[in-house]
Amino acid sequence: MSLPSIVAIDGPAASGKSTIGAMLAEKLGYVYFDTGVMYRAVTWVALQRGIAISNEEAIVRLSESLCIEVTRPTEDDGRQYTVYADGVDVTWDLRRPEVNRYVSPVSAYPGVRRALVAQQRRIGRQGRIVMTGRDIGTVVLPEADLKLYLDALVGERSRRRYLEVVLRGRGEEPGGASEQGPTGRSDPEYDAIYEAMVRRDHIDSSREVAPLRPASDAVIIDTTEMSIDQVLGRILELFRGG
Repeated sequence: MSLPSIVAIDGPAASGKSTIGAMLAEKLGYVYFDTGVMYRAVTWVALQRGIAISNEEAIVRLSESLCIEVTRPTEDDGRQYTVYADGVDVTWDLRRPEVNRYVSPVSAYPGVRRALVAQQRRIGRQGRIVMTGRDIGTVVLPEADLKLYLDALVGERSRRRYLEVVLRGRGEEPGGASEQGPTGRSDPEYDAIYEAMVRRDHIDSSREVAPLRPASDAVIIDTTEMSIDQVLGRILELFRGG
């Protein structure tokens, strides 16, 4: 039996797609490609250039002209890849709160999706690739050999994003007591992340073009109470036909 050459991993924000996708690709010796960085790059550049996110025509023009390159990591700073927008390294800028806030409206524009999906298909169809996003198995690569949909409760996903964005922004590393995230009291930073997560889930799942949903033949994995190793182990079983 031949092993899957194209692995598609979809799911909502902070469900574990990026972490698992990168680890899986490394273990298999495949290329890892997070398609979400393309939409984030368009969003970040639009904000930097003062283009109104509500100006669909201008955002579409930008997506058609912006040169986005994704390479293997060029710095040993924890990044999974390096992203260039018109030659500028924007890798860490793509995780800024303002990008988190506006990337869903940008990705919902049909013209933006057309411009970027064409590039994603060309890359994906070369094979030996793990591609992650929100519509890989349904739109970008419906012919993928193995389709996965990772999900988790919104509270858990918000906690993960809190650890990723807030603690690292303070120069802290997740671990010890802080690994549990905010507990026992209201934390405005966590609350803001939670509210943004709920808002983004709604936009992603209700948009007219390529709404977030599992492919009919995708394997759904709830990662809420699973460790990274457990999720990776389950996917490797599926990859090998288990």
